[in-house]
Amino acid sequence: MTNVSHKMASRSKAPLADGRRERSRSSRGKIVTAMLDLVGKGDVAPSAARVAEVAGVGLRSVFRHFDDMDELYREMGEVIEARVMPIILQAPAGADWKERLFDIADKRSKVFETILPYRISASLKRFQSPYLMQDYRRMLRLEFETLEAHLPATVKADLAGTRGLHVVLSFQTWRLLRHDQELPVEEAKAVVRRLLGDAMTRMPAD
Repeated sequence: MTNVSHKMASRSKAPLADGRRERSRSSRGKIVTAMLDLVGKGDVAPSAARVAEVAGVGLRSVFRHFDDMDELYREMGEVIEARVMPIILQAPAGADWKERLFDIADKRSKVFETILPYRISASLKRFQSPYLMQDYRRMLRLEFETLEAHLPATVKADLAGTRGLHVVLSFQTWRLLRHDQELPVEEAKAVVRRLLGDAMTRMPAD
């Protein structure tokens, strides 16, 4: 009889535990969604209190799910990276390296436009966050390596010219055009393509 009672009690506790886990997942998801929404709408440094307010949870709930704001930035970064990684991993189209670089420019404009507010937000905090600084450097390496993979050896030999290509196709250039100069997307893309074309005219065809 005791064993039967124990089993019945265990079964009654299981739905409660499942319900708590589901509520926990739901609260965590709301917090991340609130963070994404706030940053996406221009609040580049939202406070934990503001995130909690938009998420509809208590401030304590934010820090129950996340040890600190750094961890919340990390979760936000993972969500954004998952959105853009399929574009980043697409092989560029083109018959030669110059055509492929124009295709890379078009793809990066899509990626950079998607991540623009989130990367600006993370950049503001990276000097106080070892994780965000590390992630910033990781993204710089990714930009560098994906471009280098499509440059011929004769082009790489021109170090100054190659560095110029990296500047033209960098997130910082896109941020300058879109955020600082407030150009519309299509105008910013036209500027990048013009700069890229001008830079490549001085370089060998292959």
